[in-house]
Amino acid sequence: MTKFDTQSVNDLIRNRRSIYPAQYTDEPVDDAIIKEMLENANWAPTHKLTEPWRFMVFKGEGLKKLGEFQSNLYREVSTRNGNFNEATFEKLATKPLTASHVIAIGMKRDERGFVPEVEEVAAVSMAVQNMYLTATAYGVGCYWGTGGVTFYPEAKAFFGLGENDKFLGFLFVGNVMEGFAPQGRRNPIEDKVSWVW
Repeated sequence: MTKFDTQSVNDLIRNRRSIYPAQYTDEPVDDAIIKEMLENANWAPTHKLTEPWRFMVFKGEGLKKLGEFQSNLYREVSTRNGNFNEATFEKLATKPLTASHVIAIGMKRDERGFVPEVEEVAAVSMAVQNMYLTATAYGVGCYWGTGGVTFYPEAKAFFGLGENDKFLGFLFVGNVMEGFAPQGRRNPIEDKVSWVW
């Protein structure tokens, strides 16, 4: 079996951080890096090889289309429910524009249904972790958000998902401002592990 530089792997995992658009520059991320993130996502573990992850990448004018879609859907749903807020509408319209790329994250349910849904969501989560680690390796920032229209059933069709699928949010991606290096915080692993001898 191939051996890797374990210290580099450890450093990569332990230095991964969610980095938000407020820390992004205006310089777009190279599409080649985005493609590498997606290729590495495709190698996540997947029970029965269902490969449930589905991604839609928005960039350039596509970011405006995403903003228009989610703000208009918010207006439609919130007006129907009687809780429309203009500030929320504006935020949904403009937030995608704060990133170089936004990757919509979906879970496509296997039609045979023999893999439990939680395992399919876990597989997609591992695919997203692969994207996070790839971005970190390239010095690119990203974060996974579940705001906006993530939990609107009406949003699924826009992202190519069916009724039994799940839309799991957005991965915002951008180049990071020079000198920005967030520190991580974790409680000791010993507090979370029991050994059985």
